[in-house]
Amino acid sequence: QVQLVESGGGLVQAGDSLRLSCAASGRTFSGYHMGWFRQAPGKERDFVAAISWSSGSTNYADSVKGRFTISRDNAKSTVYLQMNSLKPEATAVYYCAARLTPTWRYWGQGTQVTVSS
Repeated sequence: QVQLVESGGGLVQAGDSLRLSCAASGRTFSGYHMGWFRQAPGKERDFVAAISWSSGSTNYADSVKGRFTISRDNAKSTVYLQMNSLKPEATAVYYCAARLTPTWRYWGQGTQVTVSS
């Protein structure tokens, strides 16, 4: 089992920045690919960004490319999502996820991000 706990959400204005953190515990963090997803009210959960175990590979949803950056510190078992130039449509609950296989197996409880216009 891997436990994931997100933090760093909050209420900001459009154009502001936020950095989300996701701390992992339980089984070793080693080898896990990590990702961020978000779910806006009344909508499905959508992919935001992912990073490989070695940090050698990242990918992003088109809607956040150039504004969001995913990174990880394996020594701290933590993954981050730096969000810049936030837009109101970024308002959602943001979830951290982990996987060893193609299926995202472990999920955090989420952290609320609200961007006011």
